[in-house]
Amino acid sequence: MVIESVRPQVDCGRYPVKRVLGEEVLVEADVFTDGHDAVACEVLYRYKGEERWQRVPMEFRLNDHWAAAFTVERLGRYEYKVRGWTDPFLTWRRDLVKRREAGQDLSIDFLIGAKWCHHPALRDPSRPPEERYEAAMAADPPPPARELVLESEPLEVSVDPVRARYSTWYEMFPRSARADGAHGTLRDVIGLLPYVADMGFDVLYFPPIHPIGFTARKGRNNAVASEPGDVGSPWAIGSPEGGHKAILPALGTFEDFHAVVAEAKKLGIEIALDVAFQCAPDHPYVKEHPEWFRIRPDGTVQYAENPPKKYQDIYPFDFETRAWRSLWEELKSVFEFWAGHGVRIFRVDNPHTKAFAFWEWCIGELKREHPDLIFLSEAFTRPRVMHKLAKLGFNQSYTYFTWRNHKAELIEYFTELAQDPSREYFRPNVWPNTPDILHETLQHGGRPAFIVRLVLAATLAASYGIYGPAFELQEHLPREPGSEEYLHSEKYQIRTWDRERPDSLRELIARLNRVRRDNPALQRDWSLRFHPIDNPHLLAYSKREGTNVILVAVNLDVAHPQSGWVELSLPHLNLAPHETFEVHDLLAGGRYTWHGERNYIELNPQQLPAHVFRVVRRT
Repeated sequence: MVIESVRPQVDCGRYPVKRVLGEEVLVEADVFTDGHDAVACEVLYRYKGEERWQRVPMEFRLNDHWAAAFTVERLGRYEYKVRGWTDPFLTWRRDLVKRREAGQDLSIDFLIGAKWCHHPALRDPSRPPEERYEAAMAADPPPPARELVLESEPLEVSVDPVRARYSTWYEMFPRSARADGAHGTLRDVIGLLPYVADMGFDVLYFPPIHPIGFTARKGRNNAVASEPGDVGSPWAIGSPEGGHKAILPALGTFEDFHAVVAEAKKLGIEIALDVAFQCAPDHPYVKEHPEWFRIRPDGTVQYAENPPKKYQDIYPFDFETRAWRSLWEELKSVFEFWAGHGVRIFRVDNPHTKAFAFWEWCIGELKREHPDLIFLSEAFTRPRVMHKLAKLGFNQSYTYFTWRNHKAELIEYFTELAQDPSREYFRPNVWPNTPDILHETLQHGGRPAFIVRLVLAATLAASYGIYGPAFELQEHLPREPGSEEYLHSEKYQIRTWDRERPDSLRELIARLNRVRRDNPALQRDWSLRFHPIDNPHLLAYSKREGTNVILVAVNLDVAHPQSGWVELSLPHLNLAPHETFEVHDLLAGGRYTWHGERNYIELNPQQLPAHVFRVVRRT
């Protein structure tokens, strides 16, 4: 027996593949043997730790290729493997069919088969041949002989909550929650929860809410020196008021935080927290555990650097310190602490600057106790590093979407995310903006650019997010020309936002998120297909889930109307050749009758630069 190319698997089984509750795991393998004996095979699977294996027979596809699927119904880890054997009974019955079709005498063959099939007709030559043949065809195969069976090595699948595959994120700074310019509180955030829910977001993500350091505090617009009254960067964590397990007193208390979590849940929103493993100079860790940091030759603690940039307000941990065990345990306890306060989603800041071994151990330990936790990796770095972090346990990953703005690069990148084997472990979460990144497209493209990037994010990926209210209010001024930093960045100061401004995109965002919620095709990534269109400024793509089919067309030229003919791949739209069908524009409300593969599209960015069609077959 030979069992080869068992999939899905990641790095020969070194890491698990990923699924969410209720999804299928389609297991495929090449199973064959020398000679002409018939082969049988099955998938064995079980929840990790259980003794009994469940069995699913594999179906022959083509060229010694077999497949079978099972459904994952519990959070945590499952194991699966392929079991195959040569089957003398099936070989005999297969050959019996061939001999009968050739008109040969089967009397001896019936007697041969009697040792596996105990039906009396097979042993009785007085019975009619047709009766003996039907008895052979109706018999159940006996269990395989142990010496004929081969099993592949077990592989694993990690099962996460559905939000790990499909989620809609909104980021906001709680300290900017007030409309009067005063320091916002967690109680003020409660008043904004309906605003977030009405836009259709199911994850509300806070930057760090911990005490902020005073030593080397940054001023407005990232000024090296702060002025009296400057609130500092939330990522400069820790002061005499506390560290990673404390809340900035100006934001409120743990009672207030619990109230936010509870009220958010009532609206279908999960609170996500930013975990940034770094310290301000006056974080309690610095005084209590100097062994967790790198000490410079002059006796000072090494602050963060990305030469020539210097971040004197931040001390990174030394993950290779001799005291690494106590450091790692303490950092893991930070997640455990906030999980104990109702947090189930964590956005992890710059995980690529921490040890790989730490993440594999830490996330593995946490998920064993809390399999419902979700970790988002904020690693804008080299592809292999981003993918390694996903393999090590991060459930979602930031992407290069922000810097993919032209047609060819969008097609190439999202085809990779949807179709490459890395999709088994790398789940994208795409963002058109973040507090750190204001791309030049948004700086210069006006309202149409924000709409284009919104539609792309919300329909190309099952999980996306925006940093608001900067996004819906189209904040677009950079700190200086050529910079991706915001002018008057909210990272360094409190901002007052007029969320009721008439030019806000909130209604369009709400409509688009309703479309996502109502159409299962937009809640998955793997069905994404691009369709050729004869205009370099127009992009067309589709997603499909069962009978639900969504077709999107976007004008990437935010200054001029563009038109063209799209060449649809009808099988991907669940349509027959030359079929007449309808497309319903779920954003603008129009309905159009189309026919066959080739259809006309025209989009004016000053009106609405995108169609999000639902494809409807005519009855």
